[in-house]
Amino acid sequence: MTAKSPDSSSGYGRGGTWRANVLTLLPEAFPGLLGLSLAGKALKNGIWSLEVVDIREFARDKHRSVDDAGFGGGPGMVMRPDILAAAIDHTVSADRDAGCVDSAREGERPLIYLSPRGARFDQAMAQELADGPGVTLICGRFEGVDERVIQARAVREVSLGDFVLSGGETAAQAVVDAVVRLLPGVVGDPATLQEESFESGLLEYPHYTRPQEWEGLRVPDILLSGHHKEIEVWRQRQAEELTRIRRPDLWQSYVDAQRKIKAQAQDED
Repeated sequence: MTAKSPDSSSGYGRGGTWRANVLTLLPEAFPGLLGLSLAGKALKNGIWSLEVVDIREFARDKHRSVDDAGFGGGPGMVMRPDILAAAIDHTVSADRDAGCVDSAREGERPLIYLSPRGARFDQAMAQELADGPGVTLICGRFEGVDERVIQARAVREVSLGDFVLSGGETAAQAVVDAVVRLLPGVVGDPATLQEESFESGLLEYPHYTRPQEWEGLRVPDILLSGHHKEIEVWRQRQAEELTRIRRPDLWQSYVDAQRKIKAQAQDED
C-alpha cells in the first residue's frame, strides 16, 4: 500500500531516524526537492526517512475513486472519509508494527492536514516537529477532505499562509524541508541555524560577499573592519530595523518579549 523513496530504508525504529509519512494522490511528486541538496543528502545518509502513501491504493472500486460530490451542493469534489481514514489507519498501524518509538522521542507522529484554514506554520512549529519522532502529513486535493476525518482522527490543520495551492504536496515539501534542516547533522555549521530569520524573533541581517564594490554599491565598512563585537552590534541593529519596517507584527512580538525579559531580570534583582 505504500511507495517508499529510494533512500528511505533506514526507518525510525532503527537508530531513532526522524520520519515523514506523506499521504497523497500524487506519490510521484516525492521526494522531489526533498531528494536534493541538504535534505536529499540527509535522506541518503539516513538522518531522516520518507514514507509516501498513495491514497488511491485504498479506493474500493475499479476506477480507484477517492472523491465524491459534497452534500449541500456547491462546486468541486470532496475526498471521501472512509478512504482517507483507511490510509491514515494503515500508516499509523505500520508505524506501530515497525516499533517506531524511541526513548528520546516518545509518542506517535502528529497527524497534520495541510489546509489554508489551519494554524500558521512558523519556525517554532518547525522546531517542535524536529524535536519529535516525525510527522504524518495529509495532502488534500479537490475542495478538501470530509470534515469527519479531521474530527475522528484528531487531525491538526496547518497552513503555510493566506493563499490557496492546488494541493498539499507543495506545502508538505516545504514543511518537511523546514524541519529536516533543524535535525542534528543536516546543516554543516549548527551556528548557522541560530542566526537565521525567526530564530531570535527577528528577520535576518543583510549578507555581503566579494567583490567589495559592485555596480557602484560598496560593502559596509564595518564588515571589513575586523572588529567582531562591533560587527555583531551592527548586525543586531540591522535585523531590528528590517523587522520593524518589513514585519511590524514580528517587531511588536519581539519588543514585548524583550520587555518581559527585562521585567523578569528586575524582579530577580
